[in-house]
Amino acid sequence: MVVLIMPINNVEQLGDLHFDVLREIGSIGSGNAASALSGLLNCETSIAVPKVTLLDFNESVNFLGGPENIVIGMLVDIKGDITAMMLYVLQREFADKMASAVFGSNISDILSMNEMETSFISEIGNILGASYINAIAQLTGLAIDISIPYMTIDMAGAILSVPTIHFAQVGDKVLFIDDCFSIGDDAIKSNMILVPEMKSLETLFSKLGVNH
Repeated sequence: MVVLIMPINNVEQLGDLHFDVLREIGSIGSGNAASALSGLLNCETSIAVPKVTLLDFNESVNFLGGPENIVIGMLVDIKGDITAMMLYVLQREFADKMASAVFGSNISDILSMNEMETSFISEIGNILGASYINAIAQLTGLAIDISIPYMTIDMAGAILSVPTIHFAQVGDKVLFIDDCFSIGDDAIKSNMILVPEMKSLETLFSKLGVNH
């Protein structure tokens, strides 16, 4: 019997099983991130099962508080056996909680963070990105590298315009991952937008035994 595996041309072709796999990868990656953050912040850190959805550009911007909401964006390039772009978006509350736990200071305005705070938040982005990529590598055996996060602080609409050129290559929607960390008694969110090459998605699902 010959099994015909149809190529994935855009993310809108993904089915429930694909999303289950992505959620599982997200759960492992988030768990790794929570453990790393717990050690860094010296307090108990846990995370709920991440929500993985398909959103278009406008939906993504609105989910992040609207086009004029000032956020932290960290762009990571993924290379190796799979190629993708990963954009982390952190709200002020996230940066404030991180800085408060480590430096004992509050960040009321992310535009006025000092060099130490900026460097620290960038390292948080590096931890988050590496946690997800390590989860994928562990599950699949693929060789994957990530770039040092490029960090910028701007309006959500402006930050999301960076990967816009890649949106057309994967369809009208992108994979939007919504994480919720519990740090001490506080719940704070981080969001990730994943823009993979379709060939890379096929490679990923094939390694995990998921056929389209």
